[in-house]
Amino acid sequence: MTDFLEKTFYGNTISNWLIALSIIAGAYIFSKFLYWIFKNLLSKVTAKTKSKLDDIIVDMIEEPIMMGVIIAGFWYGITYLELSENFLNFIDRVFYIAITFDVAWLISRLVDSIIQNYLSPLIEKSDSDLDDQLLPILRKSLKLVIWTIALVVGLNNAGYDVGALIAGLGIGGLAFAMAAKDSVANLFGGVTVFIDKPFKIGDRIVIDGYDGSILEIGIRSTRLKTLAGRVVTIPNKKFTDSFIENISSEPSRKISMTLGLTYDTNSEQMQDAISTLGSIVESNDKTDETYYTGFTAFGAFSLDITFIYYIKPGEDILAVQTDINKELLSAFNKKGLEFAFPTQTIFTAKA
Repeated sequence: MTDFLEKTFYGNTISNWLIALSIIAGAYIFSKFLYWIFKNLLSKVTAKTKSKLDDIIVDMIEEPIMMGVIIAGFWYGITYLELSENFLNFIDRVFYIAITFDVAWLISRLVDSIIQNYLSPLIEKSDSDLDDQLLPILRKSLKLVIWTIALVVGLNNAGYDVGALIAGLGIGGLAFAMAAKDSVANLFGGVTVFIDKPFKIGDRIVIDGYDGSILEIGIRSTRLKTLAGRVVTIPNKKFTDSFIENISSEPSRKISMTLGLTYDTNSEQMQDAISTLGSIVESNDKTDETYYTGFTAFGAFSLDITFIYYIKPGEDILAVQTDINKELLSAFNKKGLEFAFPTQTIFTAKA
């Protein structure tokens, strides 16, 4: 048996191979034991505390710690063997990168869980839609930062010249930036929408000839449902170089019309018509108290009255206009006030 264990296999005795494999297997078994402790012992202890933070920490670190023990066991088991220097250097580099990524995984899980359990409930209670839209971007950005730092630290610890690598990627990065300039413009356009808040979800806006309600605001594009019922996807860069008319933000809807009465209307009837228009607006609870009406022009075939009033926000604009116009028509008919229409008087000279 001793002779068998002393046999050489790829530069190491069989006993050395068995010890290395035992170390790796022992690390795996120990990681499973640690996982069991976290799941069955520590989790029960933290469940009895009032704070939720310790539960989050225990739940989030158990798997990365288990993976870290396995990585360390594998590294130690391999380095126990007599191998070539180049291969051992390669194993060392892989170990440094793997451990760095494992730590980044642990931090990323912790940060994401804390945001989900502490920040998300606070945002759900707020009335603003902005924070609801920014939270997913915040989570992705933090993950990107963590993994980017992990990549740089891991490569640096593994002996790679990160500065030279970044410099070498400079030209490629420039080419990529040129190709992605529209995406970057849309990204900044989305940030502008989030910060300036020219509109929010549900608002009716007019931009570049499109009139409709905002369905969704994304980081790259915004979806708008037109009055015809079609959905239009607008790149966010449009909002940085286009005029946006937010119809929903108006304090009230201005309605302006010109009423033409016949030329046989006298001054008393004209004043009665103007007073009647004011009474109609004042008696309607869906319009503002402010209105403007007056005898403004001698038209080609009519005496013109300008009539301006304002519909309160949230009211059905067409329904209110219909009610006002019906009252106006009924009142003018009762008072014998006639509306003019295009007419011509032809004088024929006697022969």
